[in-house]
Amino acid sequence: MTTLAPVRRRPGTRQAVRLLVLIAIVAVVLYPLVWMVGTSVKSQEEIVNNIGLLPERFTPGNYRQGWANFDVAFGRFFLNSALVSLLTVVGNALSCLLAAYAFARLRFRLRRVWFTVMIGTLLLPGHVLIVPQYILFRSLGLVGGDWPYLPLLIPHFLATEAFFVFLMVQFMRGIPRELDEAAKIDGASSFGIFRHVILPLSRPALVTTAIFSFIWTWNDFFRQLVYLSKLDDYTVPVALTLFIDSTSQSAVGPMFAMSVLSLLPVFLFFLAFQRLLVEGINTSGIKG
Repeated sequence: MTTLAPVRRRPGTRQAVRLLVLIAIVAVVLYPLVWMVGTSVKSQEEIVNNIGLLPERFTPGNYRQGWANFDVAFGRFFLNSALVSLLTVVGNALSCLLAAYAFARLRFRLRRVWFTVMIGTLLLPGHVLIVPQYILFRSLGLVGGDWPYLPLLIPHFLATEAFFVFLMVQFMRGIPRELDEAAKIDGASSFGIFRHVILPLSRPALVTTAIFSFIWTWNDFFRQLVYLSKLDDYTVPVALTLFIDSTSQSAVGPMFAMSVLSLLPVFLFFLAFQRLLVEGINTSGIKG
């Protein structure tokens, strides 16, 4: 009686199946983006009647119309978003790095308790905090003032982003403490250790914080809608809603055209720091 040997898949077949699965996943992920780009060059009538990816009649005028659709050029909204996003990156990087250094390297009373409280704030939805924050900033006269972006920026300079503090703490725990001891022998203070040892080695975690801060702030809609009331102060996410009026008669083509342009800064920012982002996540997220 003969026994049949088990059939083994060839390495080439396995790789082909894996490649097909990856292609299918990429197609599903990229389909909405490709559809949006195609819709941005369709006419108003074709957007309603043609749900395909490619336009039957190329309409590049949507970009020109969307850029000059309001009394303020759409470039002003891009500048506002860039200002808020970049200042948010600076605020999160500085404040969260200092807070993380205190939790990870310094010894002070109730350190673990305060760290637990800080982690506990991750359980609070941002929409729950927006009402007390708005009341606080309005009582301080910061809402609708000469500098309307202060309510959006001040929390980021006070290390309120617990996620980034936790990420940096995890990263700093992986830095050998022998470096701190060597710096102390050379006469370095706590600030000297932070400046000459921790700060140079924390570049991956800082880049990770910067990328996520920029992307989340650039795409933020709700908080910016709450605090910004003047057209000249609007950011890109808020300005995109202006293409839709109360009767739902909207300039869909120009809206999609400006939506495509609004993705470019995020894509370029991520592309420029992609390698450091992966490095920062790998070295920060696996430490217990």
